[in-house]
Amino acid sequence: QVQLVESGGGLVQTGGSLRLSCAASGRRTFSGYTMGWFRRAPGKEREFVAAIRWSGGSTSYADSVKGRFTVSRDTAKNTVYLQMNSLKPEDTAVYYCAADFSSSALLPPRRDRTDYASWGQGTQVTVSS
Repeated sequence: QVQLVESGGGLVQTGGSLRLSCAASGRRTFSGYTMGWFRRAPGKEREFVAAIRWSGGSTSYADSVKGRFTVSRDTAKNTVYLQMNSLKPEDTAVYYCAADFSSSALLPPRRDRTDYASWGQGTQVTVSS
């Protein structure tokens, strides 16, 4: 069973930066998986933020974070990162890491949360104005 544990959330001022980490376990390798970051702001539905293919490293971003956030992975550490720069109050949310086991390597990383079968517990990010 895949387990995902997020860390790195916290309180930051507008314009600041945070780096979230997602430690993955339960498989000897995550080759073939897509790892995604989602977030849920108060009163809103969970939305796609970014995703990365474990093999090859192709990425996908929501328009709202493109140019400010960077998703990466360290295959030796089985860890996925989300570097968040130029943070805005509207980035305030609980951020979740998720794993998609069945996406096609021929297509871009998927963005629909229903395609992701395993989820972490989430980490809170609060951006003050």
